[in-house]
Order: sequence, then C-alpha cells, then structure tokens
Amino acid sequence: MNHDDRVALHGQVSRSSFYSGMRVLPRAEREAMFAVYAFCRAVDDIADDIDRDRGDRARALAAWRDDIEALYAGGPPGRAELVAEAVARFGLAKADFLAVIDGMEMDTAGDIRAPDAATLDLYCDRVASAVGRLSVRIFGMADPAATDLAHHLGRALQLTNILRDIDEDAVIGRLYLPREHLIAHGITATEPLTVAADPAIDGVARDVARDAHAHYAAAKAILARRPRGHLFAPRLMAGVYSRTLAMMETTGWHRPRRRAKLGRAALLWTVARVGLGWS
Repeated sequence: MNHDDRVALHGQVSRSSFYSGMRVLPRAEREAMFAVYAFCRAVDDIADDIDRDRGDRARALAAWRDDIEALYAGGPPGRAELVAEAVARFGLAKADFLAVIDGMEMDTAGDIRAPDAATLDLYCDRVASAVGRLSVRIFGMADPAATDLAHHLGRALQLTNILRDIDEDAVIGRLYLPREHLIAHGITATEPLTVAADPAIDGVARDVARDAHAHYAAAKAILARRPRGHLFAPRLMAGVYSRTLAMMETTGWHRPRRRAKLGRAALLWTVARVGLGWS
C-alpha cells in the first residue's frame, strides 16, 4: 500500500470504533488490519448498494473474487493489490477472503428475510468470523485459540450489529432475525417492515441477545487465558460491542428505537478498563 493509499484509508477508518482498537498495534499489523478492513468495506458497499441491480452487484463481487484468485495464483491482482502486502506478510488464507465475498453474495442474490438458524449462522461465519480468522493471524495468535476466538467473537459482533440495525435493514428489505425465534414469539410474517413494527420483536431480540452473550462469554474466556498474540484489539472490540448490546437490552426494542452507540466518555472508559485488564 503506497503512502497516498495509507492516508486515504486512515481517514476512512479513523471515524470508526474499529480504529480505537487497531491503532495500538505495531505498524505492520495495523496496516494489515486497515487493508482487511478496506477490503471488507469495498465488498460490503457493493452488496448494500441497492441502487444497482442485482446482476451488476453480482458481477462486481465476482470481479473481486477473480482478483483474489489472481493474487494467490501470482497473477495481476487488480484491486486485490490492496491486501497483497498483508497476505504475504501474515500468510492470510484465500478461503477467508472468498468466504467474505460468499457472505456478500448471500445479500446480493436475494434479500435475506427471517433465515433459519443454520442459514443465519452460516451468514455470520462468512461476513464476520471469516474476518476474525484473517484478523487473528495478523494478531499473531495460534490455533486452536485463534480459530475459536474468531468463531465466537465474530458471531457475537454480527448478532449485535443485527440487533442494532433492525430498522435500517428493514428499510432496504432485509430481516436477519432467525425464523425460529420469530415463530417462538408468534411472528409468522417475514416482510421486514411488518416484523420491525411488531411489538413482539422485543422478545425476539432478547432471545438473539442471549445468543450473542453466550458467544461473548466464550470469546472472553479464551482471551482470559491470555493466549499468545496482540490481544488488546479483540478485547476492546468485545468490550465495546458487549456494552452496546447491554445498552440495547436496557432500553429494549419497542418503538421508538434509537440506534445504540457508546458515547465518547463510555468508549474511553472501556479502553481504560481493557488496558488495565479489568474487562
């Protein structure tokens, strides 16, 4: 990544909570994480660009897939040049980049609406835990702790995002809440705006929150054993997102809903707690 690319990328990520965790890494690891982040943003932006028809978005994702394949085959990598340095330095797996694209293709092929639990878990693995598998390699973690952390923390973060973004997702025709939880609370509709307006959604969301908490607990247990690697970043992400989830549980999911976000003071306190080993 050249100097201009680094400047542009730092400007993009510095506005996100992601940056708070990554800036404490050594430079090589930090730059690699920024590159992975930029890749994820690029393919996610394609999947979420509902102003483009599905065929166009599918072709754009296929082009990214071709570039990743070319990078690993030693050919001209095209846009995948973005992650070439990180791949070479940290031995990142091609399968994980392709899994992220697979997840974006799930959103592109047809809007996800009330998936069954197995489909939702597959989606979380592709769009979140696969990113975690790339990240733990950069953090210098080793299996099996690395794989387990990516599995649990990725799913915890993604379920938290789903609960935070119910209304935003509904507007673009998506509903990620699992069918089994919806039915358990008497919701048989799958039209996103209809489900988002149903008062019973609070119970559904609390069930999903319990699933997320179980994954946070498993991730924090792994981190508490202090496996080898740079652990501050994943500990901070777990701390920030689990507290965001707790905020949502306190306010509930009845309308009107406000998008939960930690304030600056709460974020700084979380950073301090993680740094002191209290969280």
